[in-house]
Amino acid sequence: MDAIWVSKVEQVLFTKSGTVSKGTIHLTAHHIIFRYDEAEEKEMWMPYPLISLVNRLPQDLQGQSQLNFHTRTFETFSLTFKKDSDASDVFESVKELTVATSVTQLYAFNYTPNPPFSSNDGWNIYSARDEYGRMGVGSRSKAWRFTDLNKDYSFCPTYPSRLVVPTRISDTTLQYASKYRSKCRIPILSYLHWANYGSITRSSQPMVGITQSRSVQDEKLIEAIFQSHWSPESRASNAAVYGATTTNLIIDARPTVNAVANTAKGAGTENMDYYKEGKKVYLGIDHIHTMRESIGKVVEALREADQLLASINNDLPDHVPGLAVLDRQALRRSGWLRHISAILEGTLIITKNVHVNSSHVLIHCSDGWDRTSQLSALSQLCLDPYFRTIKGFEILIEKDWLSFGHKFLDRCGHLSSEKFFLSPTGDANSGSGTDAAQAFLASVQNRFVSQTHLKETSPVFHQFLESVRQVQRQYPERFEFNERFLHQLYYHLYSCQFGTFLFNCERERRVGDGGPPPTERTVSVWDLFNTPSEMAQNLNHTYDPTLDDPARRTTDADMGVLLPNPKDVRFWHELYGRTDEEMNGRVVLAQGRDVELLGPVEGADDDPVIQRSLTPDVTQGSPSKAAPVPLSTSQSLDVRTATSRSASPGIGSNMRDLSSSLPGTTTRPVAVISANQTSVGTSSSSRAHTTSSPPSNPPVWSRTKPPDMLSSGGVKSVWGKLSSNATAAFSAVQDAYAGVAKDLRNTGQDEETSGRSSELRGREALSAWSQDKPSSAQSSSRVVPLSASNPWATSNPSSHPTVIFDENPWGSAWDADKLTINTSQSSPPATQQPTSPLPLDPTIPTPLRKMSGTTYSTRGRNSPKPSSKPTSQSTDKAASSSSHTNTDPLGVGLS
Repeated sequence: MDAIWVSKVEQVLFTKSGTVSKGTIHLTAHHIIFRYDEAEEKEMWMPYPLISLVNRLPQDLQGQSQLNFHTRTFETFSLTFKKDSDASDVFESVKELTVATSVTQLYAFNYTPNPPFSSNDGWNIYSARDEYGRMGVGSRSKAWRFTDLNKDYSFCPTYPSRLVVPTRISDTTLQYASKYRSKCRIPILSYLHWANYGSITRSSQPMVGITQSRSVQDEKLIEAIFQSHWSPESRASNAAVYGATTTNLIIDARPTVNAVANTAKGAGTENMDYYKEGKKVYLGIDHIHTMRESIGKVVEALREADQLLASINNDLPDHVPGLAVLDRQALRRSGWLRHISAILEGTLIITKNVHVNSSHVLIHCSDGWDRTSQLSALSQLCLDPYFRTIKGFEILIEKDWLSFGHKFLDRCGHLSSEKFFLSPTGDANSGSGTDAAQAFLASVQNRFVSQTHLKETSPVFHQFLESVRQVQRQYPERFEFNERFLHQLYYHLYSCQFGTFLFNCERERRVGDGGPPPTERTVSVWDLFNTPSEMAQNLNHTYDPTLDDPARRTTDADMGVLLPNPKDVRFWHELYGRTDEEMNGRVVLAQGRDVELLGPVEGADDDPVIQRSLTPDVTQGSPSKAAPVPLSTSQSLDVRTATSRSASPGIGSNMRDLSSSLPGTTTRPVAVISANQTSVGTSSSSRAHTTSSPPSNPPVWSRTKPPDMLSSGGVKSVWGKLSSNATAAFSAVQDAYAGVAKDLRNTGQDEETSGRSSELRGREALSAWSQDKPSSAQSSSRVVPLSASNPWATSNPSSHPTVIFDENPWGSAWDADKLTINTSQSSPPATQQPTSPLPLDPTIPTPLRKMSGTTYSTRGRNSPKPSSKPTSQSTDKAASSSSHTNTDPLGVGLS
C-alpha cells in the first residue's frame, strides 16, 4: 500500500461525454473509484489495467489541476482537483499502481469472487481428448492420433501438452521435422470437419533461409496431412478414393514482402516444388505493428472527437445532447476495416476449401500464434455450428488461442508502462537539482527498457472479436450468444480480473514457477460467464439452431456453414461507445481490399518470394531484363511493400498480373497513381523499349540522395529493387575501384584534381544520355564533378558552393542549367553543334572562356590538362573539338 500517496480526495469534478458531476475519488490497491454526491448515481469502478493513458495538465488560472484519463475500453473522462497537490498525489498513485513489474502483481492474483460463483471448473472446461473426440479423431477417422511428445512441454514450450498428428508419422519423424519449423511449431491438427475428412492444421513458418533449405520429414508430415482423407477408416494409406481432390492449400497469411524479409533472417516460406500435394496462397495480412498503428489512428480520431465535443459544450451555455463530431474519414483512413476485411477474406477461402472442396488447409504466418489463430478460429466458427454456441465458443478460444500459445501477456500489454503517464515539465515536487537529475535518469532508463515491451503489443485478439462481430451481424440468427457476450469478453481481456488472459502459453498457466500454478491461484473467466445471471444476459433470443441442421432441404439451406461477406464490414460501434450512424454513417461503402492476395502457387517458378530470395548470378545478364514470373492462373495480385500498402490502389477481389511486383526494367517516368486509381504495370512494349535504352540508373551508393521508391511506376518492393540491381551493383563497385587506381597513376595532376574522377556521376548527368538533343554549355558556367577517390562518397569537399543532385533518377532529362554556377552574366554563351552520332557527354566538362576574377578547375579525370593561361581562341577550339572526340559516353577512361 506504499504506492498509494492519497486514498481519498473530496470535491472532485468528474467530466465525461460533456457532463460534469461532483463527487469523491477513492484509490484502492486495484481500482480507482468515483462516488457521486448524488445518491441516485452508481459508483464508477475502474481497474487500473484498463487505463491506457493519463495526461496531467498544468494549473489553470483558477488554480485547478486536471487529469485526463483514456481507457482501453475507448472511454475518456477527466478529474479536476482544487489543489495541485491532490492532483499530483492521485497521478503518482495511479501510475505506480498501474505499472506492474510482474504478472503476479495484477488483480487476478488477489481477486476472490464474493459470493462465490456457482461453477468453478472454468480451468477444466476444455479437454483436448474430449474435443478432438467430438470431431471424430480415433472414431470416425483413424488417420489421426494423439501424441504425448510434448507432455512436459520440452518438445515445444509454446504448444499444448497433447497434440494430434497423422497416424502415419512417428514421433521420431516429428522430432526431426521440428527443427525445420520456427519455434518448433510443427503442423498440428486444429480441426477435423464434420461433413467430410477435410482438416485445418496450423504451424509456424519453415526455416528455409536464403539457401532454400528443405526437410524431408516436414514434407512427409504435410504429405500425410494432405492424404488423410484417402482412407480415413484405416491406419494405412491406399490409393486415392473417389472424391479426393487436389485443392489442398498452404495458407501463408503474410504479405510476400514480409516472407522475403523473413527469408533473409533464415526463415521464409515453403518451396512448393517439394510439396506436390498442395498449392499455396498469400493472404497479405499485415503484421502486429501495422495493426497497432491502425487501432492507434482509430483511438486518436475518437479522442479528438471527445476533445472537440468537450470544447463545444464548454463554450455553449446549454449542453447539446447527441452532437456527432466524429471524423469518419479519419476512421476510414486508419485502415482498420480494411484489415478486418482481409481477415474475413482469408476465412472465406479456408471455409470454402474445407467444406466445398473437401480438402485440407495448413495455416501459418511467422510464428503461428497471431494471424494463424485468427484465421483458424474464425474458419472453425463458420464451419462448425457447435462453436457458435456459448460453450463451444469458450472451447474454441481455449483450444486455438490459449492452448496454442497466443501471447496474451505481450500483446495486451498488461504490465503497462510509465510512457503512458504524461505530466508537464518542471514538476513542483522536484524542488532540488538532485531530484530533477534522478527523474531525468529514470525517464531515460524507462525509455530504453520499456520500448521492447511496447513493440510487442498489438490488438490481435481484439481484432478477432471484432471479426466475430462482423459474422454475427451478417448472420444474427446463427449465434447463441449476443453482442454483450463479446463486449464483456473484450472488457475482461484487459481488466486482469481473471487469470485466463494473463499468460503467453499453456505451459505458463499450468506449470508453477516455484509454487502453485496460476490455474490454482486465479479464477477462470469462464466461471463468470457460465453463471446463470450472465448466461441470461448473454443469450441471443433470435438464435435458431434449426437453421444449422445439415438435413434441412429448403432453398436457403447451407448445412450450417456460414460464408461471410468480406466487404460487408462495419465498425463495432457498441464497443467504441458510439452510435452506428456516428461511426459508420447511413451508407456504408464496401471495403475494397487494399492488400495483396496471391495464389494459388504451385511451384517455385510461380512463387515471387522464392524468386526474390534466390541469390542472383553475377555472370548472367542484368536481372532487370528477366521476364515476369508466370503464374498458373491469371487470377493473382500485385505484390506490394508494407510501407506502400496504405497508398496502393484498392483491388477488391480481382486479380492482376504479377509482373509489376517482380524486378522490373523500366527507367521511364511513370505518373504517380492516387490511392483510388488502378496501378499501371509495365507493359511488354515498354519493356521492349527500355531494353534498347541508354544505361540504367547508377548504383545506390553513387547517389547523393536515396531514391524515392514510391515515385517509380508500379510501386515496387525494396527487396525486388535490390535483387534486380545486384549485377549493376557489382559492376559499379569494380568500375569505381578501377577509377581509383587510374587516378593514382595519373601523376601529371595536382593533389586537388587527382582525386577527381568521372567514374561516379549524378543522376541528372546520367539521364542526359537518353536525350537526342545537343546540350549547350555557357562560357560563364562550370560543372562541378563528383569525387570517385572514395567509391561511396557523393561529393568532393571544397570551399566553393557545390550542387546537390536531388532530382528523381527516373524523372525527366538532365538540365544543364541545374548543374551550373553562374559567375558572370555578361559573357555570351558558346553554342556547340555536335557532329558525332553520340550525344554530348555531360560528364566531361567543356573548358571555359577566360573570366576575370577567380578561375575554378573543371577538369575531369579524362579531361586534358589545360594551359596555365587559357585564351578565348583556345577555348573555342577545345569546345569545337570535343564534339568530334566524344567517344567515351560512360566516362570510364576509354581512349
